[in-house]
Amino acid sequence: MKIITQETITSAANAEIKALRSLHERKYRRQTGLFLAEGMRICLDALEQGHAPHRLVYAAERSDIAGLDRLSAACLAAGGRLLPVSQALLGRISRKDNPQMVMAAFHQTTVSLQQLTADPDSCWIALDRVRDPGNLGTIMRTADAVGAAGIILIDDCTDPFSVEAVRASMGAVFSVRLAVTDTPGFTRWAGDWPGEIIGTALPASCDYRKADWRRPLVLLMGNEQAGLTEALSGLCTQLIRLPMKGRADSLNLAVATGICLYEMNRAGEM
Repeated sequence: MKIITQETITSAANAEIKALRSLHERKYRRQTGLFLAEGMRICLDALEQGHAPHRLVYAAERSDIAGLDRLSAACLAAGGRLLPVSQALLGRISRKDNPQMVMAAFHQTTVSLQQLTADPDSCWIALDRVRDPGNLGTIMRTADAVGAAGIILIDDCTDPFSVEAVRASMGAVFSVRLAVTDTPGFTRWAGDWPGEIIGTALPASCDYRKADWRRPLVLLMGNEQAGLTEALSGLCTQLIRLPMKGRADSLNLAVATGICLYEMNRAGEM
């Protein structure tokens, strides 16, 4: 497909450009149900997962960039719009000095807790009040790598559709199912969960390498500073710890989650 020639947008006052720039703010992401993804690789990953761009922005002088034809065709077929812009506007939209040549707005997709199933080999990752978008994006990426069923966000979590989280996910935001709930909702759902619920806690006596990692499983991880709340700890069938040999008394949340998920995979292969 040849990209339809359009006049290059150069003004930051353009309504489409203003709408795209507003997606850096959570309020407008909630209002519109849209979010930004930057870069050809992430946008093509989205397309392969069945997500067509709602708005496709690209550097007008780079309209021949590989993969742009595919994205453009999918965008137009889904009723979206193509927005060729100047290099300066790309920087304004992305808020970066060296922006990607392609970025797009996509529709957000989440599932409800009632849609989550306890398939025999499934693993869900539940995160309590995770605040750092880089951590959340990295956990999404790791969840995809280990084949986890998805992520449950509990209470006041950072937005998985923020630019920072999407960037850190390296496209996993399009492949990992996301559910959003609060502690009472998660508590009700966990009451019917047929498998293990493993949480991490500093006072726990069980080494993570000795835990029962049988699936179906929920891995419950706490807030970066405060850890799990007492209410959520009480839902766990096992509480585990990651031994520390140095002066540090805790690990980065994304690192700790990755260690646990790969131990789960290792245990499942034994």
